[in-house]
Amino acid sequence: MKSIHLIAPSGASLDSKSPLAGIDWLEGQSIDVQNADCVHRVYERFAGSDEARLAEINQIAQLDSKTLVMAMRGGYGLHRLLPDIEWSAIAKAIQNGLQVCGHSDFTVFQLALLAKTGAITLAGPMLNYDFGRLGDDGAPVVPDAFMWEHFQSAIQNRKLDCQVLIPQSFLGKANTGSLTGLLWGGNLTVIAGLVGTSYLPDAKQTQGGILFLEDVNEHPYRLERMMMQLLDAGVLSNQSAILLGGFSAYRLYDNDRGYSLERAIEVVRKRLPKEIPILTGLPFGHQANKLTLPIGATASLNFNSNGFELKAQW
Repeated sequence: MKSIHLIAPSGASLDSKSPLAGIDWLEGQSIDVQNADCVHRVYERFAGSDEARLAEINQIAQLDSKTLVMAMRGGYGLHRLLPDIEWSAIAKAIQNGLQVCGHSDFTVFQLALLAKTGAITLAGPMLNYDFGRLGDDGAPVVPDAFMWEHFQSAIQNRKLDCQVLIPQSFLGKANTGSLTGLLWGGNLTVIAGLVGTSYLPDAKQTQGGILFLEDVNEHPYRLERMMMQLLDAGVLSNQSAILLGGFSAYRLYDNDRGYSLERAIEVVRKRLPKEIPILTGLPFGHQANKLTLPIGATASLNFNSNGFELKAQW
């Protein structure tokens, strides 16, 4: 990996130190960081006007094919831009070798690109949190070793190989199994917001897929409601397996009276066809130890009651 081209397609940076710390760390790895000025843009709550952010996204189609494009951070903003993104040009650049990485709000771009063109993008680290996270004392935190290892494997070898050893309580009918399917997914809130639009991959494209989900700052009842929406829309029942990543930074309340994320998953499990396993503990989401997952690639999944193994080569 010789160069990273930054884009800021969603929210403005919440502070000035995080993006600069991330850039410093990456440059310390002998990586040329391009378009670094984008981290300073601010327009209302967004990282620039709609016009500026749209132009920046469309310009990635002109980059050198060896470049990795990385989003600065998430936060809402990309959905505004979808009608005017030059999907075919970006997909052609990806076909020629360009790699594009991000998560959170970036899910909307990745799934729209998949729906429109079938192009593969990477659900993985972003600049601010993963490379420029600050500790309680305000000092930069060293990027997570697990994240960095799997990120490099994805970028350099276009390979995913991960084993998760966590007891599985929501498998359904089968306690063990092996399957292959289209790996796709991302932020649950974003995916639920795409239901009924042309920017969500359709049932034919995702039939038999491996869907992964994550979210942040969402109470379990909201997570349950969004998973119910995907269930009632036929999205969940169209999959071969559902992988749940991190659901972090929420707070339970006294009136929950024992209701929890596990209870929410149980309710979804009861309504989901029993032959479709729900697997938990995928290291992905708004957390330091995250995989880099190829959205749109064919992946293999082996699972049993003690965990699972996820692999892909693209």
